[in-house]
Amino acid sequence: MEITISEKYKNDKEQIDMLLQNFDSEGTLLGSGARNRIKIFSYGEIQLNVKSFKVPNPVNRVVYRFFRKSKAERSFEYAHLLLKKGLHTPFPVAYAVEKSPLFFKNSFYVTEHLPYDLRYRDLVQQPEYPLREEIIRAFTRFTFELHEKGVEFLDHSPGNTLIQRKKKGYKFFLVDLNRMNFKTLSFEERMKNFSRLSPQRDMVKIMASEYAQLVNRPESEVFERMWFYTEAFQKKFHKKKAVKKKIRSAVKKPS
Repeated sequence: MEITISEKYKNDKEQIDMLLQNFDSEGTLLGSGARNRIKIFSYGEIQLNVKSFKVPNPVNRVVYRFFRKSKAERSFEYAHLLLKKGLHTPFPVAYAVEKSPLFFKNSFYVTEHLPYDLRYRDLVQQPEYPLREEIIRAFTRFTFELHEKGVEFLDHSPGNTLIQRKKKGYKFFLVDLNRMNFKTLSFEERMKNFSRLSPQRDMVKIMASEYAQLVNRPESEVFERMWFYTEAFQKKFHKKKAVKKKIRSAVKKPS
């Protein structure tokens, strides 16, 4: 296994290697682990969050072996880039990959475990969440900061922002980092970046209201573009879901 360690943890390589070797038998699983598996490990006075990415399909085992960086490596590199830009993400400890001479096999991404109070998803799922509009507006300002600092988070979706409440305001942390672009974003790219966050018109209206003030554009224009991309994403999402449902039904149907 090839392991790359952050400077902060440069003396812990052997211990982290052992932790990864014991990933299947130790640690506490978070979620169902149906796709990627995430486990929490006690590590001295802190906890470590270890993500084991699903083994790629046969084609991608070759692609990731020879032509493309693994999701774990990209997550590690992007986390360091975010931190350099003054943005927040759980601290990147290490990443590791397993390869054979011809194929890519397993990969792991290790971070310091981050306690948090809520995810953006909670605001989507709970319309009566306390101080909901206040948090949505703060989140919109955070997204504006991402855009101003040249970060296009392609997986900017409800489950991928962790939120901590502070005495004054909120602190936002990005997770699931392996799909990002770093560039100057156009207005349309900024609007499209909101498309995955909520299908609820009232939430999009709040985000549009706040973002319009930040970019000094008419609120009606910002909402129209946000809602346009939101509807396009939802249409594509439900179409894809329907196709998958038909395929599952066809597979289960007796001959």
